[in-house]
Amino acid sequence: MSDIILEMRHITKEFSGVKALDDVSLTVKRGEIHALCGENGAGKSTLMNILSGVYPYGTYSGEIVYNGEVCRFHNIKDSESKGIVIIHQELALSPYLSIAENVFIGNEVTKVRGVIDWTKTHHRAKEMLKRVGLENENLNAPINSLGVGKQQLVEIAKALAKKVDLLILDEPTAALNDEESKHLLNIICQLKEQGITCIMISHKLNEISSIADSITILRDGKAIETLEKEKDEFSEDRIIKGMVGRELKNRYPDRVSHIGDVLFEVENWNVYHPDDRNRQVIKNVSFNVRAGEVVGFSGLMGAGRTELAMSLFGKAYGSRVHGTIKIRGKEVHLKDISDAIRHKIAYVSEDRKNYGLILIDSVKRNMTIASLSELFSKNGVINKNEELLAAEKYRKAINIKTNSIEQVVGSLSGGNQQKVVLSKWMMMDPDILILDEPTRGIDVGAKYEIYNIINDLAKAGKAIIFISSEMPELIGMCDRIYVLNRGEVVGELQHNELSQEKIMKCIVTHSGKGNE
Repeated sequence: MSDIILEMRHITKEFSGVKALDDVSLTVKRGEIHALCGENGAGKSTLMNILSGVYPYGTYSGEIVYNGEVCRFHNIKDSESKGIVIIHQELALSPYLSIAENVFIGNEVTKVRGVIDWTKTHHRAKEMLKRVGLENENLNAPINSLGVGKQQLVEIAKALAKKVDLLILDEPTAALNDEESKHLLNIICQLKEQGITCIMISHKLNEISSIADSITILRDGKAIETLEKEKDEFSEDRIIKGMVGRELKNRYPDRVSHIGDVLFEVENWNVYHPDDRNRQVIKNVSFNVRAGEVVGFSGLMGAGRTELAMSLFGKAYGSRVHGTIKIRGKEVHLKDISDAIRHKIAYVSEDRKNYGLILIDSVKRNMTIASLSELFSKNGVINKNEELLAAEKYRKAINIKTNSIEQVVGSLSGGNQQKVVLSKWMMMDPDILILDEPTRGIDVGAKYEIYNIINDLAKAGKAIIFISSEMPELIGMCDRIYVLNRGEVVGELQHNELSQEKIMKCIVTHSGKGNE
């Protein structure tokens, strides 16, 4: 059998006359972990959607050779019948079905006349889950009772149940913390040992350089180069150079400090779970942010960072929410999200697709929607000309790559979608910005542009709360960091004492006290 499992030859794909892929060729060796890298919009997901049949034969030019055979996939079922399975960044699980049902969703184990054989379903589900380290999970539990990391492993178990030979993983660790990511990467390495070939798309370059055997770099829809372990340099800096076409000497832009007086203060903030009024999620949290200051919030998954942010934004999360909020020393009462917006508070959600954007609407409408009543309407009538001019102004100011501001926002790359979310809130000129994972799932180039936007906002005197799961990002961008653990502030670190070790020491020390 050939050492080559897959060849994609001269693939070209256009959307509305714009080339998403331009004569791309890709060769993948059997049994390797092959990484795809590139900036948002480089064509990585498009290429894999062609391979898996999401974009059917006839909608692109070029050919796919799999196991020596020219393949023409018209849908996902065609590619899966050959042993090619794709796991998308947005998990394709049904939240209210059981774990066992999700493992075989769309691939049910049936008896005669299509009746599901539940005995075999549970037996085989247990086998598949054991292969990904979830043998102790309750098969009858609903999938939404699991954390995101375990749900990602269920997706892999689902792929294994389809007798996968080539597994495609699109940003598998984007929503996971460091520990969950490490576990998932170990599982991928185990699959390689079992003879399964993996293609992995990821923006986390440290993960790619640690587990990949080969790395193909795409830029602007073209295949730039393929690096091979043991033969080529595999450092993060080398990969970045291929992605952006130049050396990126500093991951985080320099910022001149313009810190002023305390602008935003929170005292003794308490929040209970929305579905269990006796379960406290945030406990007596107090902190402050000065004008022109970027204050980070660090913590492990489940520490309560997002819950804190949403509860501050007009009680968008939680029950029995109480405590004191002061803006410029004056106490304010935020009953709902509209109240928060009126008090010049903006919140950029970690989930831009569900909470930040209307994916089927235009770039323009997504940019102006929060400001329509304040800036663009009179007596309920929208001034479309002013709306158009404002959207164009912000599109140019923060370099949103789009054919037109009338383009559907769901068709943009992740980095450009994030810029649209930021421009929506920038347009309403807030005083306080809460940024929850603002760079999740985007490439280093787009991250750098967003960091520059954050610095510009700080320079303009805004108070910025920056939540991130990536400690180097917090250290590189923040003036101070508060450390959260189990819903409590367990440490405050000034800029000159910031390090990953000190952040983790705060968490570990507090966790140890909780177990005494």
